Amino acid sequence: MIQQILDRVAGHERRFNTLFEEYLDTVGARIGAPSFSRFTPDCLQLLKDLSLRGGKRIRVVLLHEAARLVTAEPVDGLDAAALSIELLQTHGLVHDDLIDDSPTRRGGPSTYYAYRERFPGHPQTALGLTVLAGDLALALSLRVLLDAGLPVAVRQAMAEVQTRAAADTFVGQIIDLERDFDDTAGEETLHSVADYKTARYSILAPMQLGLLAAGGQPDHFVSELRDYARLVGICGQMRDDYLDLFGDAATMGKPTGTDLRDGRRSYTVSALLSAVSGAERAVVQAALGDPSCTPEAVAAVREIGENRGVRDRMQADMRRHAERASAVAAGWRTRWREEAVTFFELLPRWSVEREM
Repeated sequence: MIQQILDRVAGHERRFNTLFEEYLDTVGARIGAPSFSRFTPDCLQLLKDLSLRGGKRIRVVLLHEAARLVTAEPVDGLDAAALSIELLQTHGLVHDDLIDDSPTRRGGPSTYYAYRERFPGHPQTALGLTVLAGDLALALSLRVLLDAGLPVAVRQAMAEVQTRAAADTFVGQIIDLERDFDDTAGEETLHSVADYKTARYSILAPMQLGLLAAGGQPDHFVSELRDYARLVGICGQMRDDYLDLFGDAATMGKPTGTDLRDGRRSYTVSALLSAVSGAERAVVQAALGDPSCTPEAVAAVREIGENRGVRDRMQADMRRHAERASAVAAGWRTRWREEAVTFFELLPRWSVEREM
């Protein structure tokens, strides 16, 4: 069954990539920009380049597997929902890279830096066009649902899910920035950031959309769906934060220590600060927020974390949250189809074991 699930996941990804490219090739004609505009096609091209450049499409997979909880038959509306999910993700990437001043994304230039290269003498133009590119992706993510050939009630319910997910994500971004100004922020703050910023739009919303399309009435099960999404989101964020210090840079294709240099009080940084004192704490604090922090300094912090058991404790915490999420999914067997339940049961474990 596991191999069947993996084959199905790969199929979802391949099929969606074709669908997404076809949509992005034709969206310019649908929005009807004035014929004289050169900036609009350029904006759409940048959104296309970013959208098609990598990504595991896990949200699309979650959408399809949520529909399979109800039925194995083809379900109308999944293509529109998948496009909406990934357009919302594109919006998030554009704005994240602007907020973080990131020059690259998925092996290419971020939208913000692409615009900076196009308008080197006009920084406000580059900034404004980046914001508008992200806004356009958000608007398209809702429009694609409203234009879907589905019953009005289903379209409205789907649009409500995506609107709520977008608003939750914006709140997540706000409290994520706020967190780094709060030296007393504890584990519950970190959990809330992971929930609002990631879990609600990356896990909960795709599951709700898939169930809506398949007639599964997600409002009847909202509490347990939220619990599952929150737990998966937390262990996924823990894993990302863990890899930022304890991961292998060559395997990941990017340097470690980004959270340290940016002064971000991630799960890993918070765990480090709670575990050290004296000279070791001074080493961690010297690296925290220092953009010129060297790889050697990051390695020293990493060694402190290993010696103080931070690495082992984070692995245990990730696995604990993954097991709790799996247990929530296991409870769905009396209600939904076995093969799809198995996917949701295995997903949390996969999410923490990759490259750990």
